[in-house]
Amino acid sequence: MSKDAILGAIRRGLRRGPLPADQAAMLEGRLATHPRHLIPARSRIPRPDQIALFIRNVEKEFGTVARVDGPEAVPGAVADWLAGQNLPPRFVMAPHPDLLALPWSDRPMLTFEARRGEGSDTVSVQHGWAAVAETGTLLFPSDPTRPTTLNLLPESEIVVLRASRIVGAYEEAWDLLRAERQDAETGGFMPRNLMFVTGPSRSADIEQTLELGAHGPRRLHVVLVEDDPAAR
Repeated sequence: MSKDAILGAIRRGLRRGPLPADQAAMLEGRLATHPRHLIPARSRIPRPDQIALFIRNVEKEFGTVARVDGPEAVPGAVADWLAGQNLPPRFVMAPHPDLLALPWSDRPMLTFEARRGEGSDTVSVQHGWAAVAETGTLLFPSDPTRPTTLNLLPESEIVVLRASRIVGAYEEAWDLLRAERQDAETGGFMPRNLMFVTGPSRSADIEQTLELGAHGPRRLHVVLVEDDPAAR
């Protein structure tokens, strides 16, 4: 059913016709200008403090973070984390150009396949599009080079994130999305799916007992690439 058909059905149910021109113009203007609501002061801090806030919030939500000086250090950080978790040195990886360009040959013991996730995968390496400091949340717009299944199926997820992609508040993340994406068919900016991930999957539905990995990865590890001079 098209958007116009859905909205038409709602109008008929409310016994209301199209909006008057002045009201329609007011609503269109509000949608076009993206007005800001109240932004928490905790995210309005100097850049190094924003990065530190992001790390604290990831760790508060049972995730872990390793900081590396540049992309060339990512394979070593992945290998070290896998060894520290007593996991085999193999994984499935998002077929993103940034990840494919990393010097994986420096760590010949690591083996991987660049593809979407499957139910039998144990570890994924995902490309982090952006993150929000105020809650420690990672954002993953769906994309052929960033398969959503990598966020859901493997028991352990490693996310490679550039420090320059950490913003203070959610409003700034939406600004990035609008600025960087435009669908050629619809003219809109929204991907098919936009996943917000704050720590590993967990649930306390049964007897209020926290269980990690309830409906997604049990472990979440962020490899944070220091590419933002202002954040040091």
